[in-house]
Amino acid sequence: MPSLEHPAYPADDLLHLESLVPCRESQVSMLLSIFGERQQFSFPSIFIYGHTSSGKTYVMQTLLTTLQLPHVFVNCVEYFTSRLLLEEILIQLQNSSPGTEQTSPVRCDTLNDFVRLFKQAVASQELQDETLYIVLDRAEQLREMEANILPAFLRLQELTDRNVTVVLLSEIVWELFRPNVGCFEPFTMYFPDYSIGHLQKILSQNHPPEYSADFYAAYINILLGVFYMVCRDLKELQHLAALNFAKYCEPVVRGEANERDTRKLWKNIEPHLKKAMQTVYLREISSSQWERLQHDGGEPGQLKGLSAHTHVELPYYSKFLLIAAYIASYNPVRTDKRFFLKHHGKIRKTNFMKKHEKTSNHLLGPKPFPLDRLLAILYSIVDNRVVPTANIFSQITSLVTLQLLSMVDQNDQLDGPRYKCTVSLDFIRAIAR
Repeated sequence: MPSLEHPAYPADDLLHLESLVPCRESQVSMLLSIFGERQQFSFPSIFIYGHTSSGKTYVMQTLLTTLQLPHVFVNCVEYFTSRLLLEEILIQLQNSSPGTEQTSPVRCDTLNDFVRLFKQAVASQELQDETLYIVLDRAEQLREMEANILPAFLRLQELTDRNVTVVLLSEIVWELFRPNVGCFEPFTMYFPDYSIGHLQKILSQNHPPEYSADFYAAYINILLGVFYMVCRDLKELQHLAALNFAKYCEPVVRGEANERDTRKLWKNIEPHLKKAMQTVYLREISSSQWERLQHDGGEPGQLKGLSAHTHVELPYYSKFLLIAAYIASYNPVRTDKRFFLKHHGKIRKTNFMKKHEKTSNHLLGPKPFPLDRLLAILYSIVDNRVVPTANIFSQITSLVTLQLLSMVDQNDQLDGPRYKCTVSLDFIRAIAR
């Protein structure tokens, strides 16, 4: 990969930037080309998308900070209303200079107020002569705000007549953002997932100084060989690498092997990583508990009060998917209308219904349900609008992989996959909290 080059930025800064963002040189080079000279008007809006842990947020933060470009960085999940979002942008902008005193909270009720206050803040910070970057992370939340917020950010440069570029970071594609009415089209840019070679290179950079780089790289290669098929989240893999490295080094510390005895080191760590697949990755126990457990040489089930699934931490929508799956498994189809429609009409309780409802559905076990019913219940129990993206379907697959859902044999099924919920009511109550 060629080194980063740009006439507007010092070579030392670019070299340092390249070392901070490995395996993302092409994306950084593209961004630098779009940014241009500091004083030049850049593209009004840039839309960057990619799966979670693909480096979008880290690359933008590192790029803007290393090159000391004036910027505002806001997470749209934290500032989830238009008023909070606009006020936070103004507050960060007013406090952007190093010597600036903290100002009192800004009140901004409308877009007209924001445009007026934005112009004042740019003038007070003397930013008229260079591009200001406003980065909105988790930008998919903008779709839940007022209809004029997203179009206004896309053409903020035009509305304010200032040298400003808005960067939207999201996990979903632009086609799911585009408003029904015409709007300014941003420059779109895709961040692909890290390949196994990229992950090997990035994770190997964090080797402890007391061990050689080759020794730590061999450990990372073993770790990825075990976890890569089920986990490609860079942050999660960094956590796993740090947590399990001490166990990998035990034969070397005890003098039973040297750093080149790869076979002996693998035999020592293999059963440990298999246990880690069942505990640490699912967050059934804390890191301190896991370290204490591996020191004592016990099994995960030996921890007091620890059940097989009680303490699992799942992604946001996976929790709702599992709750929806439990409802679909134990509630008859005919009750969906009663529970999830506001105007379901009058429902008659026939003798047939009364006879069969005397038997608890929990005693009969979970019943299979189709994917369409699962998604319909999900849309009913989640407050905000859910878009059926690849992320949602991948989380369903993950629940099956983790054996929290089971897929029913489809030999006789012609209407798509059918599932069963395999967890208990106590587990559902735990994740619902």
